[in-house]
Amino acid sequence: MDLDFGVNDLSGTFSVMDVILALGLALICSLVVAYTYRATHRNVSYSQSYVQTLIILGMLVALIMLIVGSNIARAFALVGALSVVRFRNAIKETRDVGFIFLIMAIGMACGTRFYVLACIATVLICAVILVMNRFNMFALNVQRQVIKVQVPADDGDYAPMLEDILIRSTDEFELISTETVRNGALLEYAYTARLKSGVTPSALIEQLRGVNTGQKATVLTGYDQTDM
Repeated sequence: MDLDFGVNDLSGTFSVMDVILALGLALICSLVVAYTYRATHRNVSYSQSYVQTLIILGMLVALIMLIVGSNIARAFALVGALSVVRFRNAIKETRDVGFIFLIMAIGMACGTRFYVLACIATVLICAVILVMNRFNMFALNVQRQVIKVQVPADDGDYAPMLEDILIRSTDEFELISTETVRNGALLEYAYTARLKSGVTPSALIEQLRGVNTGQKATVLTGYDQTDM
């Protein structure tokens, strides 16, 4: 039996121009998405590395789609190879996941040579994102606070006194957790609340420290918009 030591290059299944066009268009569309993400990002968790990863991911997905083509066996082989990859970085915002799926869809469109679809989808979806950001659509202007108060653990029940202060200083409040700190020496109460008009966080802290024997009291303002 003769052994075939020849090299079979499958690059001929697509032309060099196909590769350049697919990867180049994926790069351009990914740049548009990346600039849209940067322009509409509001919170403090902006990551340059994440934005650069979006661009790389768009081109990589286009490359993978070129490799797979219409070969089912090749597609399953790639799925098996990529399944060993584990990502341990947590996504801090839900919209970040949306941008990842957008980039992947654009890369798939470019890699399967749906060039017009990739361009139209990029322009329309980015336009929708910019419009929603420009007009602050679906915003709910209810700013709430997280109030944390530490009290001695074995020196009586401080909860009624704390709640009296919160009744006077907030429109509404709710106890969300009670836990021990400093090896059980202190209890920490955590509340969500909405301060009354004219009540400042510093004034509330002064009232709380007046009944918790000078222990730590914290008011986190706008916790729904700030990474904690």
